Parts: sequence; C-alpha cells; structure tokens
Amino acid sequence: MRILALVPGGIGDQILFFPTLDSLKRLYPNAYIDVVVEPRSKGAYRVSKFFHDKSLQVLPFDFKDRNGLADWGNLLGIMRDREYDAVISLGQRWVVGLLLWLTGIPIRISYSDLGNSWLLTNPVPLKTEQYAAGMYHDLLQGFGVSMPCPELSVTLLKEDLRWSDDEQQRLGVKDSGYILIHGGASQLSQIKGLDKIYPVEKWQQIIQDLQTRQPLPVVLIQGPEDKPLCDKLVRSCPGIKVTSPPDVGKLAATIAAANLMLCTDSAPMHLAVAVQTYTIALFGPTDPAKLLPSGDRYIGIQSSTGRIADISPETVLEKVWGG
Repeated sequence: MRILALVPGGIGDQILFFPTLDSLKRLYPNAYIDVVVEPRSKGAYRVSKFFHDKSLQVLPFDFKDRNGLADWGNLLGIMRDREYDAVISLGQRWVVGLLLWLTGIPIRISYSDLGNSWLLTNPVPLKTEQYAAGMYHDLLQGFGVSMPCPELSVTLLKEDLRWSDDEQQRLGVKDSGYILIHGGASQLSQIKGLDKIYPVEKWQQIIQDLQTRQPLPVVLIQGPEDKPLCDKLVRSCPGIKVTSPPDVGKLAATIAAANLMLCTDSAPMHLAVAVQTYTIALFGPTDPAKLLPSGDRYIGIQSSTGRIADISPETVLEKVWGG
C-alpha cells in the first residue's frame, strides 16, 4: 500500500504529526508513506524512525508560497505518477481539497468542516478543542478505525547522541547536568502577528535567580535567529553557556540530556515533549491545552493578556521552584 500525507506547517507541526505516522504504520506495517512538507520543515524527519528505515520519503513543496498553476500542476503530476492508494491532508484550504480530488486517489481523507467535503471520499470532523497531535490523529478515522493517539516520540541517531555528549564535555556540563533555555521563536510567527518573543530583560531576571539559587549551569540554545538575544544574555549574565545544534537531531539529543527545559511556544518545546524532558513553556496568544499534552512533566504558562511579554519572571520562577 502506498499512502500520501500532506502536512503543511513548521517543524513543530511535523513532530505533532509523528503519532499519526506511528499509528499508520501499525495499521499498514508494509505501507510506503510519502509526506509532502514545506522545505523549511524537511529536517524534522531526521528524528523519525520511518525515515531511516526507508519506508517513508519526504517531498518538499512550499505550501506558503504564492504558487501558480504550474506549481500546483507539478505537485499534481507527482501525486498521480506515484499511484497512491490513499491520501490524508492536514491542509485547511479549499485548493488542497480540489487538488486531492484531481489526483483521482481512491481514498481521500481530510477534515469535513472546510466546505469541501464533496471533494473527499472519507471526510473527518475537525475537532480543534484538543491537543493538536490528537486532532491530527483523528484523520485516521477516515480509514474506518478509532484508536488512541500515541505519545509524541522521536528516534535519536547515535551520531547525534555523540555530538550532544561531546558538546556537554565542551561546555563543562556533562557531569553536573544543566537547565536549557530556548528564548526565541521563528520570524514566521512574527509575520503571522503571533507574539512569541519573551523580552531579554525578563529572561535575564530568571537566569540570575537560577544562578543564585541552584548549582546547575544554564545553557542557551542559539538558533539562526537567536543570536541577538543570546549575545545580550551572555553579556548580562556571566557564566551562562551557549550551544548551537546544527540540525533537529542534535537539538533533540541536547534537550533529552537536560534536567529542565524553559522555552516559549516553539518547535524545541515539542521536541522536549517527545524526549520527555521536564518542560516549562511560555504562551502568549496560543493555547497551552492545544499544544502541550496533559501531565505534570509539561507546564504551560498562559499570558492573561495574550502578550507573552506580560508574563512576569516571578510567575515563571514560581513554577520552576514549585515543580
């Protein structure tokens, strides 16, 4: 059986889709699955076990771009040539439903609340008031099955674990353990008007309190867009350390080794959940109940104003020391 999945969104969306892939492989253990994702998200599949056993292939397509008829036509051609038996789509645009219909794939599954149910063979109700991984997992109802959504999980390569081990040695935190902080968020979230940046001066207050009250060193994750924030924190908080994992696998291994993860609503937060690191995450306009699973290992702090900057350092530290 050959199955196609259309999964727009960032790296976090791909991680949240992993439980659906797990269940698909349990339902159809011999199936080959192709996943169409945005180019910026392809790296997420480094931590998917199915990508490494060659039963899953990742195809890039920029859903967010201003695609013309030729672009959609090229994607349609790929979908037709591979003769898929079924397709599931997380895309919530009418053009995606039309695309699925044009493919002629026998089983076409997506959400029914988008006004395009007539283009689908097996529409599924869209239930947004739940953890996002569960919402994605609901699509499997289109195959006529209902099963619990597995927990988020990832596969860490030996080379990524070695890299993390060497990095801990370099930072001098291998034997002590460490608190990991990811203070940034993608520029895309700001373009969308989502406030996911916690102010430098408030991170500074949190870090200084951590350094005063506990012996664990503090390590900052510095991604491509985080350098200005990290530079300011390094200058204002002597003794903190900085790590820059070059890919998602090494980032996941770094998070897995941490004693505690402090972060904003971002892709590293979902990785922290997947590797079961104790996590405290800050939320502005987004809802923790939809982006974190229930359980005492994952704490979401929601801004009462919808602005993440309005969360006080005292509130964060209360969760740290109270947890």
